[in-house]
Amino acid sequence: MRHALHRHPDTPCAAVSGMAVEVSRPEPGRLALRYVLSGVTDALVLPPALSGRADGLWRHTCFEAFVRPQSAQGYRELNMATGQWAAYRFDGYRAGMANADLGPPDIGIEREGAGQFSCAGVWDLDLPANAAWRVGAAVVIEEAGGRISYWALAHPLGKPDFHHADGLVLELPAPLAP
Repeated sequence: MRHALHRHPDTPCAAVSGMAVEVSRPEPGRLALRYVLSGVTDALVLPPALSGRADGLWRHTCFEAFVRPQSAQGYRELNMATGQWAAYRFDGYRAGMANADLGPPDIGIEREGAGQFSCAGVWDLDLPANAAWRVGAAVVIEEAGGRISYWALAHPLGKPDFHHADGLVLELPAPLAP
């Protein structure tokens, strides 16, 4: 199912006019994400097509997800940017940050005709595979000239904050027992 991402009202954007994400659990311990940008203009700045783990991806155009088991405080932050990726573990809201011991996601980038672009990734997560997960999907967009906009399924009140629990609005149910 496709879900619309909304631009934070304090961050204008001329690089894209719309955005959506598809989120699923193709297997109990896996998370699949596909972000689709529409109305893409020449103002969109994409990072270089590098590969491997890298920190600071959120400073430029970056596709993100925040995932936690339904009844837990700890969560994972997942970042993708045209081949590079990062995964972090948090014990609670912005607390106890460390690199998550995850392997690289399978990332795919596509131009989908005039004005459309997508980034997809499949992650093997170290979260309980038999639990429901709460997910927040978000995107940072960098424009030519350096302006940044923040897009998410839901924004808490105040400044953009993808880590806030109010942004983890999708529930992915636990897998059914065989």
